[in-house]
Amino acid sequence: MSPSDRVWREHGLRTAVLAGDERAWRTWYDECFDGLHAYVLWRCAGLRDLADEIVQETWLTAVRRVRGFDPARGSFADWLRGIAANHLRNHFRKQDRRATRFPAAVMMTAASAGEDLEQREASARIAHALSRLPERYEAVLRAKYLDERSVAEMAAAWSETQKAIESLLTRARQAFREVYQQLEHADE
Repeated sequence: MSPSDRVWREHGLRTAVLAGDERAWRTWYDECFDGLHAYVLWRCAGLRDLADEIVQETWLTAVRRVRGFDPARGSFADWLRGIAANHLRNHFRKQDRRATRFPAAVMMTAASAGEDLEQREASARIAHALSRLPERYEAVLRAKYLDERSVAEMAAAWSETQKAIESLLTRARQAFREVYQQLEHADE
């Protein structure tokens, strides 16, 4: 679908949603849910309970703020991912504030039955580290490891050279490692 066709279509869906058309919401939900859930699950490093909570909060925010969605500025799916990223950042900021007040209860809520505590802690650190990265670093890591895009595909999509994308990936990986290690040492 061409960008102008997408804008026209999403403008029509937004108008229908604002008029109370439940089918328009269902269309957006059906088209975007799987991609949004995969993105959030990746950002949560596989912590399903946190991912489910963030996805639910994202949809609730989207329902409340759909008037603010402008198809000319980007796709509905991208808008949802932005909302989800903000919810994740807020979640980890709140967790950081709690950690300063209650150091013993830093990274864990209640571990679900059957989950390995160490794996859950590592996953929580990964999710926390991703939330602290600059948006561009998170985007390139997501494109490489979640979307499984090649450097050539990213370069073409982002109108950059392959060398620029390789350099960006290197910087993003290094930034991730540094943040992850900081969080790991803070937990010790």
